Parts: sequence; C-alpha cells; structure tokens
Amino acid sequence: MKAWVSHVAGGPETLVLEERPIPEPLQGELLVRVCAVGINFPDGLLLRDLYQVKPPRPLVPGSEFSGVVERVGAGVADFAPGDVVIGRCGWGAMSEYIALDSRRCVRIHADLPMAEAAGFLFTYATAYHALCDAARLAAGETLMVLGAAGGVGSAAVEVGRALGARVVVAVSTQEKLDFATSLGASRGAVYDPHLVAGDGQKVLTTQLKELAPGGVNVILDPIGGTYSEPALRSIAPGGRHLVVGFTAGIPRIPLNLALLKRAHIIGVDWRMFVQEQPEANARNVQALLHMWERGLVRPRVTERFAMSEAPAAIARIESRSAIGKVVVSMVVE
Repeated sequence: MKAWVSHVAGGPETLVLEERPIPEPLQGELLVRVCAVGINFPDGLLLRDLYQVKPPRPLVPGSEFSGVVERVGAGVADFAPGDVVIGRCGWGAMSEYIALDSRRCVRIHADLPMAEAAGFLFTYATAYHALCDAARLAAGETLMVLGAAGGVGSAAVEVGRALGARVVVAVSTQEKLDFATSLGASRGAVYDPHLVAGDGQKVLTTQLKELAPGGVNVILDPIGGTYSEPALRSIAPGGRHLVVGFTAGIPRIPLNLALLKRAHIIGVDWRMFVQEQPEANARNVQALLHMWERGLVRPRVTERFAMSEAPAAIARIESRSAIGKVVVSMVVE
C-alpha cells in the first residue's frame, strides 16, 4: 500500500510517499481501507514536533478518516467487513489502509458522503464537547466564535445554532464572514489578520462589544494570540471563555479581566476527554450523527486534494487561509 511518511521533523514538504505492507488487524482491531482523510491544524504541528504528543518516527500523519472495514481482528463482534466507518487515530490515516482499535471507529450510514464524513469527527466532536460539556451552553445564550470559518470554528457555529444559541463570529476576511453567516451566524466582525498588541486590540474590543452589547455568554477560542484579550473583554458577567487552540500563538491575558467579569476561563482538550471519558464521548458522537442526519449540521468540504497532493493539503491548513474542511482523497491515481 502507499502511505505518506515523515522521517524527520519539518514541514509537510518533508513527507515521502512510500510503499508499505498492509497491516494485519490484531486482537480487537479493524483493518480499514481508507477512503478520505480530514486535515486538521494539529497534523502540521505533529510533523514539526510542536504538538503535545510526539510519536516516534517514521510517522504517518492523518488524524481522522472515513473508510470501509476490510477485515476484523479476533474478539471484534460489533463490526463486520463492508461496514462504513469514521475513525480517529491521532496519526496513521494518510495511507491506503490502517489497522486500529475498533473502539476508535464509529459505524455510519453508507449513504453519507465519504469526504464529508472524513472531516466530521475531529471538529464537530471538539465543538460539541466544548459547548455542551465544558460551557453548558443553553438555548437563548449568546455564543461568540473566533476563527469561525476554520474547522472547529465553523463546526461550533452550526452546533451552537442547533443548541438554540445566538451565534456571533469574528474572522479575518469578508469571505470568511460570508461563509460563517451562511452557517447560521447572526452577526460578525472582520479583524486584522496580523493584529499586534496595543491600539489594534482596542479597536477589536470595540468591534466585538458591538456584536453583543450585553456581553457574550460563551466564547469559543481556537485562535489565541492577540485576539483572546479583546474577546474576553466582550464577555458578559459569569461568561465562559473556552480555550480550544492557539493557531495565532499562546495569548497573554490580564487575569483581572476574569475577576472583574466573574468569568470562567476553561481549557478544552478533546483528546484527553476521549481518553478519560470514552463513554461520554461516544454519546456525544451519536448526538452529532443525529444532528447530521436531521440536517442541523453538515461538514462543509471546501477543498479536496488527491492523495498525491497530501502535503499541499496540510500546508493549506497551516496557512490559516482555508475555509471549512480540507479533505484528502486516498484513492490512488
């Protein structure tokens, strides 16, 4: 089988397309023929050894996928060859076949589009965990989403709307604002994509406060950097600021803001949630699949790359210019 392999730490240009043996499914594992791979920001961090988890090399990237079960290992009773599944693996999906623990896979209806399915699990499960488990977002509350045109951000817009919240957004271009609005955001602001500390933050603070004059109840923040402080300044008393990621760098926040607003700053780590509370995560995923089947959410795959173009797909996400989901088709040309 063909697989993209990282032998040294570096950017996506360091990946090498290699022939590898098809793995054997071990006890409790599935062998899945990978159809499509969803690309996420941590994929690039993993290649550069900048992620909190550093697996040994040689390393095959790819954290989530859709595919078809080819074989089942001993002891697997709830899957069968031919089942269509989505899976989370952290790494390893950027290959024609993957063998992994069956508990990392979820069976889905065969009529769901495979490209959309590949981009479903990571972003929507992160957004759902953040909004439901961490923030306890209630219907009628106001949710602000930073980076609302990205993977997690756009998923949060849809999930927040499905939960009955009023959703406002902040993004770096008008095109991204139009995209977020099409997902259900009611209002939005365009911020400087190269925002530096100081006067620019004051301008952004004013913009964000105008979106919700009474303050926002929940902030979903996958951006960080210089954007987190203006967002926190727009929070309502008792609001919840969800720290999801740092695509713009790790922020420095004056904690007196949390004191003055009696606000909660909550770290959201879906990876650890899955490890520590797998049953709760499984319930979340089923709830999300029901939302998808009812048309309340749907992964917006805006760019598709061939398997031969996989490094370019990761670079596209790293550029922070992508809108919606980027997916790689694993069909060999």
